[in-house]
Amino acid sequence: MSFQAINATTGEPLSGTFEETTAQEVDQACGRAADAFPVYRKLSGEAKARFLERIADEIMALGPELLERAHLETALPLARLTGERGRTVGQLRLFAQYVRAGSWVDARIDPALPDRQPLPRPDLRQMLIPLGPVGIFGASNFPLAFSVAGGDTASALAAGCPVVVKAHPAHPGTSELVGQAIRRAVEACGLPEGVFQMVHGTGTEVGMAIVQHPLIKAIGFTGSFRGGKAIYDAAVRRPEPIPVYAEMGSTNPVFFLPAILKDKGLSLAQAYVDSVTLGVGQFCTNPGLAIVKQSDGGDAFLSQARLAMTQTKPAPMLTQGIFQAYSNGVEKLSAISRVHIASKTDTTVTDYAHGHPTLLSTTADAFLEHPELAEEVFGPSSLMVVADTKEEMMSVARNLEGHLTATVHGTPEELLEYADLLEVLAQKVGRLVINGFPTGVEVSHAMNHGGPYPATTDVRTTSVGTNAIRRFARPVCYQGFPEELLPDELKTANPLNIWRLVDGEWQR
Repeated sequence: MSFQAINATTGEPLSGTFEETTAQEVDQACGRAADAFPVYRKLSGEAKARFLERIADEIMALGPELLERAHLETALPLARLTGERGRTVGQLRLFAQYVRAGSWVDARIDPALPDRQPLPRPDLRQMLIPLGPVGIFGASNFPLAFSVAGGDTASALAAGCPVVVKAHPAHPGTSELVGQAIRRAVEACGLPEGVFQMVHGTGTEVGMAIVQHPLIKAIGFTGSFRGGKAIYDAAVRRPEPIPVYAEMGSTNPVFFLPAILKDKGLSLAQAYVDSVTLGVGQFCTNPGLAIVKQSDGGDAFLSQARLAMTQTKPAPMLTQGIFQAYSNGVEKLSAISRVHIASKTDTTVTDYAHGHPTLLSTTADAFLEHPELAEEVFGPSSLMVVADTKEEMMSVARNLEGHLTATVHGTPEELLEYADLLEVLAQKVGRLVINGFPTGVEVSHAMNHGGPYPATTDVRTTSVGTNAIRRFARPVCYQGFPEELLPDELKTANPLNIWRLVDGEWQR
């Protein structure tokens, strides 16, 4: 069965047709990935680095064609997509540097102690090795950076795992262009064809076929809670359960403390609305929840936020389905007792799938009575929770579930006074922000993009930054091995010159 991409601005079909991948073709793709694994996993860090860099070069060689197609399929501005392309190739090159350096394998050596009493210690050497073929799901909101050649693919390939990517049906043309670029890199580097495989599907069948395939050893996913939870449940019910690294959404609460609002309330209100509506609210880190303490500064902040939201124009969302889910979500929240629509932009705009920025408000006690108010509504809306006391703010924080981020705005003195709030929030999120906003996720060694459930299915991992590579690797201990059989990373002479933990001390 064939399908077409949809123009996200007009709803009209775009040129080109794409074929739904059959169950047999999914099986073949997974088989080719498994066949490639014994060769690809043994590649040196240098060889993998050159491959990742070649992918980046091939993506850049696509030029304006890639950006223009992505713009048509997603309605994202060309300037945003240009930046996203930079992020995509940047993270490929960052992982290239990381695997070229080689120390990511976390090599550990405990030399033999034959004379130890009462029992001798054998020679023990441990390092991380790749898991095997990985299934990757492209995300709707980042057609480049979290898609075919996005962070999940980059980190899996860096670890030494072939990938089977399910392209997102919202941007199949963009996915095909990037997929072709990766295939050219595979060929140019002389690698087995199965190192990269891509499939298409508009429903759930193709994705579930990947998840349930016995040759797939892990899954990377960015999307809705419903989708991620379904994939996780299917993966753990397999005869051989596999890890699922799913990022499933977050409302990213922002706490505004009273003293800072007296000094900067008006500018913070505008910055908050800008962060809420950035990308039509279709970032996983847009702040969907704000907690403000009732005060003079708080009242001015709320008034300015309402005004700023009213002045923000509706804009096209990624798909009609996402727009409809957003509209339904806002309607559901506004129907809850003591929740009010504080401001909303002109609803007479009727352009195709345009999301209307919306600000809602409620009290802290109402928020605590209705846990569903903390659920994500993916799009340009946010709920302001007004607390009467510090203790009410603390109660809101204690009752939060897991999120990707939390933010606190306060003066230096306030932040010390509210140190207990920071302690609570650190248990709820993967990234804690002071006097900033969570939108904008730096691709770097120290970044953590994850969080406790239901933000993700594994609080111990990140999907952004070089630590993402560890999702697709596992430790193996080599006991009593002769030197010539050891991997280079564990040989006594350290031919790769990497950092290693030798008898409890880091050495190079």
